[in-house]
Amino acid sequence: MKTFGLYEEGFLAACNINGGGTGGGSGGGGGSGSGVGTTWTRRTWQGNSLSSVTYGNGLFVVVGEDGIILTSPDGVSWTLRNSGTSRDIYGVVYAKGLFVAVGERGTILISPDGVTWTERTSGTSNLLRGVAYGNGLFVAVGDYGTILTSPDGVSWTQRASGTSDWLWDVTYGNGLFVAVGVSYDDGTILVSPEGTILISPDGVTWTERASGTDNPLSGVTYGNGLFVAVGDYGTILTSPDGVSWTQRALGTDNFLSSVTYGNGLFVAVGVSDDGGTILTSPDGVTWTERTSGTSNLLRGVAYGNGLFVAVGGYTDVWSSASAILTSPDGVRWTERASGTGDRLQGVTYGNGLFVAVGGSDDGGTILVSPEGTILISPDGVTWTERASGTDNPLSSVTYGNGLFVAVGDYGTILTSPDGVSWTQRALGTDNFLSSVTYGNGLFVAVGVSDDGGTILTSSDGVAWTQQTSGDYDLHDLTYGNGLFVAVGEDGTILTSPDGVSWTQRALGTDNFLSSVTYGNGLFVAVGERGTIVTSSDGVTWTAGALPTSRGFRGVTYGDGLFVAVGERGIILTSPDGVSWTLRNSGTSRDIYGVVYAKGLFVAVGERGTILTSP
Repeated sequence: MKTFGLYEEGFLAACNINGGGTGGGSGGGGGSGSGVGTTWTRRTWQGNSLSSVTYGNGLFVVVGEDGIILTSPDGVSWTLRNSGTSRDIYGVVYAKGLFVAVGERGTILISPDGVTWTERTSGTSNLLRGVAYGNGLFVAVGDYGTILTSPDGVSWTQRASGTSDWLWDVTYGNGLFVAVGVSYDDGTILVSPEGTILISPDGVTWTERASGTDNPLSGVTYGNGLFVAVGDYGTILTSPDGVSWTQRALGTDNFLSSVTYGNGLFVAVGVSDDGGTILTSPDGVTWTERTSGTSNLLRGVAYGNGLFVAVGGYTDVWSSASAILTSPDGVRWTERASGTGDRLQGVTYGNGLFVAVGGSDDGGTILVSPEGTILISPDGVTWTERASGTDNPLSSVTYGNGLFVAVGDYGTILTSPDGVSWTQRALGTDNFLSSVTYGNGLFVAVGVSDDGGTILTSSDGVAWTQQTSGDYDLHDLTYGNGLFVAVGEDGTILTSPDGVSWTQRALGTDNFLSSVTYGNGLFVAVGERGTIVTSSDGVTWTAGALPTSRGFRGVTYGDGLFVAVGERGIILTSPDGVSWTLRNSGTSRDIYGVVYAKGLFVAVGERGTILTSP
């Protein structure tokens, strides 16, 4: 389980932080365009919790779990960057024309522009939690009293800190580096920990100072001639020199995770029982609580370009999400992270609209009481959530005959003429429906029953008829060349000219097939262990060389290109269904569905992931 912020699971209990609570199909589309599906941009950030933010060189840079890095010129529009790592990143700073990010297992990444990142050798496997720049030196701090320094961000030297405490943040001001953290005892956070403060004039020689608090300290900044440190139970300490510290009365016991200074204002962010906490102060002494407007926990804050940017997330066993908030004055805050943290499993296009469906995501387990998720977008970029009217997860969606049809668990079938208002249809079955398509004037849905596969047909999406399917669970289907083709477990392939009479085809593999599409005169089916099989007629199938060992979840065809997506963010493209090229998706999350329309490939996946590519 991922735990909140910069801190480990054991520390959560010590800090008494209360968390709250928060399930593929594929679609096909036609059209024309000129891209090759090589460049992918993520459009929602609701899956990875975000840890830290900085501003430099006209760019905000945000870092977080699973190696996520986002950049924005204005704090509003964000672009996912390839960090080259799946390790959690906890701190980032900009100085000397360089962004420097640090994280778990001693990870250090540098970038001159925030776009292209290179990993550097840190010389330690300890988790690094914070990084700062001052006096011509980068300083990174982390667990077990780890302190590293570098004049250029490339070569790093380990320094003696004189402590084994966990160091969570570091800043520079008034000719002094100040690092803060918490006492650590043989691998266990103390029940009554002590706030740790270290100071150094040069980043090399460090001296411990009395903090005057037993509470862990998590963030520190310098501004207006004052050091300000924040921590658990609403702790705020101030010091003019880094040596003598004064505790400030706050009137709250909320956990404060980060603090910054900008535009004549200190801004501290953190956690409350209701979600994000934001406090502001003009002098570091008198603090005012502001309305954050988010239920997400806030973990980092920075100021740049006339804007405060706060980042965070909500990560526990029930949910995973992220948040980006912006404010011009520290008082009025707007949440910028849009979309959902739910698992998106299917996507289609019709009537000028992309529609994605899914359900509540709990790290791979569908919740007992999930909610069916529906998102719509006119362009694949801006997405709006619509009420599904069902608590059941949705697995697939299609468009035909002027109607969107979505299917899911417990025999759920929803229809909508516009993607906005949805109607649940009575079916008389509680079988799981995994996929739906439209062809030859007929909607066909397939899935799983206690006796094997399920096949349903409907001419209007309202009245459905159950057809004989055989003994195999079915996961996906498509229509092409006058033929319905369904695929599923143990390499099952069924074909039908009318959706009523189905014939099983020999494949020669027992690998699970998860998705199938038709394009350029060819059926292409994909599945587990990198399986890709093709057929020109749906009857005779050929297995190609396995381009990857990862399992595929979805496949589509558009603009002269087959695109297959799957586990851990894998995306492959092929002009002929035979020769495949691996593409960089920029995410390590599973991708479940992909569609092509309006000159755009749109792929969807876990934790609200949406990727687009021209």
